[in-house]
Amino acid sequence: MKYLIAEDEIDLQQSIVTYLQRDGNICEVASNFEEASEKVSIYDYDAIILDINLISGSGLDVLKIIKKEKKRAGVIIISANNSLTDKLQGLDLGADDYITKPFHLAELNSRIKAVLRRGKYGGDEIMVFNEIKIDTKSRTAYINHKAIALTRKEYDLLVFFISNKGRVLSKEIIAEYLWGDDSDLLDNFCFIYVHINNLRKKLTAEGAKYIKTAYGSGYKFIED
Repeated sequence: MKYLIAEDEIDLQQSIVTYLQRDGNICEVASNFEEASEKVSIYDYDAIILDINLISGSGLDVLKIIKKEKKRAGVIIISANNSLTDKLQGLDLGADDYITKPFHLAELNSRIKAVLRRGKYGGDEIMVFNEIKIDTKSRTAYINHKAIALTRKEYDLLVFFISNKGRVLSKEIIAEYLWGDDSDLLDNFCFIYVHINNLRKKLTAEGAKYIKTAYGSGYKFIED
């Protein structure tokens, strides 16, 4: 999964990043309002952890941008303010959850997973697309009920495809999703072809048929 942590308390920001990266997640950070606004406008995330009191602006205004841009990321607001008014305002604007500082990182992680289950997996921990099934809790993919061994990147790529089925995904978007900010350091995106080719082989013909090449544009995951 790919997360954005928009938090101006650097120690807390890095603690959240370290905790979430233990499960192999890609974590990007924003330390002020401008960074957060730019990143939510340009990039796609599975979940956004959003401080309500960012330097130079309000996290609620970032939330308004997320909703205006119709982003599909789950949003969890974190705040030192425990006022009912702020909670209601955040939730009314479309946040999926609200947690008050200080909090345990394990609790934040559980809330992120709950938001992802509700938003991406229809309240379940299992994603199903025809012959393909993904157990998001164990990070295991199946083709016709037979488990297949995917690398971490291949697994994330498959989840990204199914979560965005019907949408053309450019190599730039795929690279940014899989590598986050590090994708800016890449000289080319040839390795995307390698990962997709390997994923197609492991899905066998029965699953690979859904990954279509959109010539000159990227790739699209659609019904055969």
